[in-house]
Amino acid sequence: MIHPPPLSLYIHFPWCVRKCPYCDFNSHPLHQALDQEQYIRALIHDLAHELTKFTPDVPLSSIYLGGGTPSLFEAKSLRWLLTTVEKHLDFADDIEITMEANPGTTEHHDFASYQRAGINRLSIGVQTFDPLQLKTLGRIHSPDDPGRAMQKARQGGFKNINIDLMFGLPQQSVDQALTDLDRALELKPEHLSLYQLTLEPNTVFYRYPPQLPDQDLVIEIQAALQAKLKSAGYWQYEVSAYALKEKQCRHNLNYWQFGDYIGIGAGAHGKLTIDQTIIRRARKKHPATYIAVAGGEAAIAESKQVPFDEVLFEYMMNGLRLKHGINLDTASKRTGHSPLSIRRVLGKHLDGELLVSFGDNIRCTDKGYLFLDSILTDLL
Repeated sequence: MIHPPPLSLYIHFPWCVRKCPYCDFNSHPLHQALDQEQYIRALIHDLAHELTKFTPDVPLSSIYLGGGTPSLFEAKSLRWLLTTVEKHLDFADDIEITMEANPGTTEHHDFASYQRAGINRLSIGVQTFDPLQLKTLGRIHSPDDPGRAMQKARQGGFKNINIDLMFGLPQQSVDQALTDLDRALELKPEHLSLYQLTLEPNTVFYRYPPQLPDQDLVIEIQAALQAKLKSAGYWQYEVSAYALKEKQCRHNLNYWQFGDYIGIGAGAHGKLTIDQTIIRRARKKHPATYIAVAGGEAAIAESKQVPFDEVLFEYMMNGLRLKHGINLDTASKRTGHSPLSIRRVLGKHLDGELLVSFGDNIRCTDKGYLFLDSILTDLL
């Protein structure tokens, strides 16, 4: 039997100043004035319609405003949105509300107003501080903009800030990657998301690939970055996530632990547990199309039930990314599979080489992380 999991809300804002050549997210360059009221109304209608299909049994534990660049919206617009969301859904007392921000646009922001709007966590998309790499990646900020953004955010009262950083950049060396990380650590974020640059389909970099470091060098870079983060007091709790004590991103943890999340906004995805079945839904991607039909089933591009025999694979695909791995009892409550059947499915790898078991918990070994795709393929 599947028990009601924790609930989050993801809200997608599909516009940015410029589309980066590596980005495969649903984002669109802003070529005209942004009609903030029109889009907020569409989001509100979308949420109201979704709640006709789904009645939550638990309060909302987190909200994530992602994009695109949600910080292109004024604080008063986001306050209106969040106030309306709270009329529809109960908020947990300690709800985490994150907004992504581009350091190239933050000179226009009053961060104190964002905090008064209810946002209590920021995620600043830095990616790199290197001026040549910034140009290669199509970023609109300077090497010094992240520091200025961080200073303004602190002055605005934010005490929980993530920095996004990329490695494995075109022709990047170990020393260059470590210099980037040093610059990030100087800003004293509570959380760091460290991503390897990959060439994704439907991106400029995929059509015109830059010269990336070979895999051996990427592994060397990653190991050097991990060592420095550990020495600086950041705990790696997921493949790409590092945090100071008790500063893990609760919203992303809910994804990785197979919690439920409502997704609203152009191109947003959601995962909901309804009547003992897991439903995944995705919205229409193009902003104009989405705005025109938001608030009805026409806004849904895809809605599908996850077959019972695939649920366990989806759970493992997320849960085994976590450094502490999975708990068999929690896995059973989220998937409907018994603890014994879950242990049996993973049995061939429970030899201490790729997976290790300790009590009712199973996690990847260091080697297991390198072969996670192989482990998951065996579950299909």
